[in-house]
Amino acid sequence: MKKLLLFGAGKIGRSFIGQLFGKSGYEIIFADIDANIVELLNKASSYKVITVDNNHPEKEDEYTVKNVSALHLSEKEKIINSIVEADIIALSVGKRGLLGLSELIAKGITKRYEIRKDQPVDIILAENVRNAAGLLREELKKYITGVPMNEYVGLVETSIGKMVPIMTKEQLSLDPLTVVAEPYNSLIVDALAFRNIIPEVDGLAPKKNMKAWVDRKIFIHNMGHATLAYQANFLNHELIYTWEALEIDELRDITRKTMIQSMDILMALYPGEFTKNQLLEHIDDLLDRFSNKALGDTIFRVGCDLPRKLNKDDRLMVPIIAGIQTGKDYSLILEAWVKGCFFKATDKQGKMTPEDEKFKITFAENPILILSDHCKFDKEEYSELYSGVRRILDEINSNSIA
Repeated sequence: MKKLLLFGAGKIGRSFIGQLFGKSGYEIIFADIDANIVELLNKASSYKVITVDNNHPEKEDEYTVKNVSALHLSEKEKIINSIVEADIIALSVGKRGLLGLSELIAKGITKRYEIRKDQPVDIILAENVRNAAGLLREELKKYITGVPMNEYVGLVETSIGKMVPIMTKEQLSLDPLTVVAEPYNSLIVDALAFRNIIPEVDGLAPKKNMKAWVDRKIFIHNMGHATLAYQANFLNHELIYTWEALEIDELRDITRKTMIQSMDILMALYPGEFTKNQLLEHIDDLLDRFSNKALGDTIFRVGCDLPRKLNKDDRLMVPIIAGIQTGKDYSLILEAWVKGCFFKATDKQGKMTPEDEKFKITFAENPILILSDHCKFDKEEYSELYSGVRRILDEINSNSIA
């Protein structure tokens, strides 16, 4: 049986990557920092993935991923040996984890090369991180000598579109291993990055122009999700769920129009890669998925983490800057960003995340200050951006007075 070593036994790791490879006959070896999850996975040797979709009940299902084991990240020698033995490796640990694991992964690659010079290793980077392959490659080079990295290690970027909201305490208490997620199971991967034959795994979708497909996720999915959260919370602080917001015609309309605006910028960046009809179908499918009541996805979850989501390298500012560069209209995206600066949604306990609370105190909901001191945009170089924000603030103020 082929083996997948999967760093990260979280929601995406279990419900998406583990499920795809498990269904295709792979043994799954997780490596994770959570000692409780590691213990439970080793005890059960399996876990359940429950797919829910009230819009399409025929897609709902329950699947048990079998042949599962787990290692705690403290078990370094065992993890190194697993890197040597694995047929393929995957990471689903976030940007910080991606960089933090580089030394351990480097040791595993070095030992693998000593023992199996003829067997390159592919590492699927299941991360919503732009240029994840470049970031990890630079980190690995700090610890690896004598290994022909470009030939021996395939760093395979992905576009992660699956939505797995935070599970409730009630759900976790019933079974901490079970994951509830949407039915979507397409994993877009960089076809040119593999050093071995692309594995025959149902759900893998290899693409040659991977940068365009990573940006499709950022420009349309991430951008649209954030727009919905920030517009909804600005309109009505009492709204809790994304499906609830999309039942309001005004919010559905502005979210769709903003996604289409970002789509136009994406097409200008990558002429010939996508058709307008393809992307419009993608937008409408996403709006359908965002409105899936069964997921219970909240405006708080989608909009929180303001220091990251409002920064210059994330879901709103990336298409805005691309709009400036391509001469395309970005006014609706900028409006969503400005309204994000006033985001006040809280969790069920009525609290914001500590990071967001600190962000609020530091920048006092001042979009101009966030542009200059957080995003670090030069006021002369990006004068168009600053004037656009001022114009939106004037419109907001005039509407509130009226």
